[in-house]
Amino acid sequence: MRVVTPLLVVLAVLASAASAPRPAVAQQEAPVTLRPGDAVRISVWQRPEISGEFPVAADGSIASPFYMDVNVAGVPFEEVADRVRSYIAVFEAEPRVLVEPLLQVSIAGEVLEPGLYTLRPETTLAQAVMHAGGATERGHVTRVTVWRDGQELIADLTLPNAGLAAQRIRSGDQIVMPRQVSILRDYIAPAASVIGAAAAVTNIVLRRW
Repeated sequence: MRVVTPLLVVLAVLASAASAPRPAVAQQEAPVTLRPGDAVRISVWQRPEISGEFPVAADGSIASPFYMDVNVAGVPFEEVADRVRSYIAVFEAEPRVLVEPLLQVSIAGEVLEPGLYTLRPETTLAQAVMHAGGATERGHVTRVTVWRDGQELIADLTLPNAGLAAQRIRSGDQIVMPRQVSILRDYIAPAASVIGAAAAVTNIVLRRW
């Protein structure tokens, strides 16, 4: 009878552990930071004149005569909210303030309403496309391109709760819905139309002769 030594048992256990599938590591969401073109929604209790939605200017400040001294670009949004509250506290005793970020993304291609959108940071990529009216009948929903910080990413919107489609948007995202190629629609039908037109012209010419 063959005896398995303790050393062989240990090696077998280690090999089994090494070959076992590793659990997937969840991707951490990047902290929300604002860029020029984004916006800040500020709500001050009983002060509508200093409340509203204000864009972030090119120099990183809030584009508002009242808030123009508050720089909000490039820092975590928790610090932005503290800066806004501290600024208001100079003029208001114990102000009640709600500060919300709005991130600018562009959505183009085969969507019903392409354009620039300022959306809440918890908006997912799939939800952002729905803000643009969703895909047209020619939209290639399984190959949506996202340009993010110089990288090209591909999202499958048929799985809105998985992968990149379920990730939150980031400031500056460029989302492009490509056109789905149809051999019949894009090639055969146009060719058949040209052939039909040529045949009609030939028939007219022959009749005249």
